[in-house]
Amino acid sequence: MSPGRLATALPSDVVRIVTDSVTEPFWQAAKQRRLVAPRCGDCGTFRLPPTPFCPECQSTAVDWPRLSGRATVYSFAVVHGYPGLPDLTLVPVVVELPDAPGARLVTNVVGVEPADVRIGLALAVDFHPIADGWLLPVFRVAIEEV
Repeated sequence: MSPGRLATALPSDVVRIVTDSVTEPFWQAAKQRRLVAPRCGDCGTFRLPPTPFCPECQSTAVDWPRLSGRATVYSFAVVHGYPGLPDLTLVPVVVELPDAPGARLVTNVVGVEPADVRIGLALAVDFHPIADGWLLPVFRVAIEEV
């Protein structure tokens, strides 16, 4: 990898999603540039990815609170190249969301030198356009980290 190549997201036309009644609220919020997470309406447990039943109490009651968009890197990888896009550099991450305890989100860090990504790095949500008019939550290094 050449120095100066920043991590990016996949091109918009490569990413497609399928929604259902369980995931639709997440994607509709993202389309409005809001990050949300499903929280059990009975016991308050957060869960990502969204599931039809709470893993703690099996309730189907769910609400979707808006999150601050802050996150920290829990785990990450650096991917050099993608089929048909050999010059692409991706940094897929698992992030912890401080205002959704116990929930982790698989996403990408963008706009950063891959060598600068580390466990515990503070991030802030951004939204990347994808196919069919949807927006994909991605993360950038938080301003206080720069």
